[in-house]
Amino acid sequence: MHGSFLIRCMIEVNLPILSHTIPYCMLYAKIIKLTRQLHWSRKLKTKAFNQINTYNILIDGLCKEGRLENAQVIFQDLLIKGYKVKVWTYNTMINGLCLEGLFDEAMTLLEKMEDNGCTPDVVTYETIIYALFKNDENDKAEKLLREMITRGLL
Repeated sequence: MHGSFLIRCMIEVNLPILSHTIPYCMLYAKIIKLTRQLHWSRKLKTKAFNQINTYNILIDGLCKEGRLENAQVIFQDLLIKGYKVKVWTYNTMINGLCLEGLFDEAMTLLEKMEDNGCTPDVVTYETIIYALFKNDENDKAEKLLREMITRGLL
């Protein structure tokens, strides 16, 4: 498209079209096309990043408002659609589960987190440990604390 446009412009202003003009115009058109593709590729990656941040905020708000089931639906949908869910999203879901007293589910999500290639961090462990201690689940909390120490997170 751009190459043919360039040739039409050359004809309109009476510039000579030499044998090497057409290949240069075609090369120019390819460069423009690749530049646009690269631009859109970068834009899509940024858009995907922004989308996951938006979902994180939505999930966090739902959990804090006691709407854990809605948050779980969105979280599962992200996983099914293949989004690269980061530690922040897992931590948010784990916190939501702990707020509802669903400690076993929080522990299960901790295990699934690693199965999905996401490494738990200090916040992940502290969230569950704090909730367990707060609810007199001291044995479970101490076990998780030992695991945290073994992993070098404390």
